[in-house]
Amino acid sequence: MKIKSEKNFWAGLLFVVCGLVFAVGALDYRFGSSAQPGPGYFPFGLGIVLALLGAFLLFGSLTIETEGGDRVGRWALRPLVWINLSVALFGWILPHAGLFVALPLLVILAALAGDEFRWRDALLAAVVLTAGCWAIFVRGLDLVIPLWPAFVG
Repeated sequence: MKIKSEKNFWAGLLFVVCGLVFAVGALDYRFGSSAQPGPGYFPFGLGIVLALLGAFLLFGSLTIETEGGDRVGRWALRPLVWINLSVALFGWILPHAGLFVALPLLVILAALAGDEFRWRDALLAAVVLTAGCWAIFVRGLDLVIPLWPAFVG
């Protein structure tokens, strides 16, 4: 069988694998019923939908001809490294430094992944996103998230 769209093939395969992993992981939680769904109800359904979407992409990549085979290009290593580094650093630093330090750091490091990095844009995005996260998660949902580093109080 010949792959006729390389991009759709790999995207479909990724969707199928991720969807099945989430669906199997959701089996560890209580399902409940449709009237009162448990914590495993939504992730299981979402995983199945994602796997089905991936299966459709896989099927299309093997049956629908595309011009040039829709080849996958080179991996963009710079964005891959910067985005993953910024998310990992955010997860590690949030409990220690607080939201008002960790989130702007995440936004600025993630912005470095782009080809058109500008300090003004990155700082503006960091301020807006930090204020939005504070308003939604801390004020609106009353989540307990440290706002400042522990030594500040």
